Amino acid sequence: MASQSKPLATSMNARIMGSGSTTMVLAHGLGTDQSLWDDLVPFLISSNQYRVLVFDWAFSGAVEDPTLYNPVMHSSYEGFASDLVMVLEEMAVTSVIYVGHSMSGMIGCLASIKRPELFQSLFLIGASPRYTNTDGYEGGFEASDIELTISAMVSDYAAWVSSFAASIIDPNHPAVVDKVRNSYLRMRPDIAVPLVDAVFHSDYRHILKEVAVPCHIVQTRNDRAAPTSVALYMKKRIGNSTLEMMEVDGHFPQLTAPEQLAQLLHRLSGPAASDTAVGSGGGGGS
Repeated sequence: MASQSKPLATSMNARIMGSGSTTMVLAHGLGTDQSLWDDLVPFLISSNQYRVLVFDWAFSGAVEDPTLYNPVMHSSYEGFASDLVMVLEEMAVTSVIYVGHSMSGMIGCLASIKRPELFQSLFLIGASPRYTNTDGYEGGFEASDIELTISAMVSDYAAWVSSFAASIIDPNHPAVVDKVRNSYLRMRPDIAVPLVDAVFHSDYRHILKEVAVPCHIVQTRNDRAAPTSVALYMKKRIGNSTLEMMEVDGHFPQLTAPEQLAQLLHRLSGPAASDTAVGSGGGGGS
């Protein structure tokens, strides 16, 4: 945990950019850091509609405090959800538009259930409540796939990172592959291995029905980490939700198609969005 004399938001490198009246929170996913949003933020703040809050999760290689990641507290998404709520409180923001990528999608859902007044809406990009397949549910991975992943990470973390980055990102974007690979390499292996194990063995399907905040599920083509079957599953179980399909490939649209993603976020959270009934959903792609 962070020192009691130092605010958690400071330890997590939280900062706000832009001068708009609406606060949009960008939460990065597993293995990365807030630089994941560098290409997206200029498109968001240029309209002067949004203030954009970014931060680094405790596991991130960008966090300087080596004690911030607590292996007990952060062995589940609940610990991260508590961190998120505290950061929002310390930064004195409420009614935020929350954009959660990958594991941060479910973290945002948990935080919104705990403190709904803090959230105006949720955007879940490449999110998944469960990664492994089971009866009647297609998460994208077999249990044996996860065990092989953990084994490869333990055996040679750097080699696994290179292979993983190349497999999860559109190969037409080599600079993005390099960016994600370098971000993962900055994460300590002693944190990365148990965290990946916990994330890929997690199951938060049961919380979806409790999400009351308006929710937009954002799905790309050929997302190896979160296939379309997962997005369709979430759409059926989150009552106040839409499903938005992006005509781009891979798990990182904020890196491969930042302008398209910004247009989608603005379309669904800008002034005109209030005239559209949330829940009618399905699939206007950007």
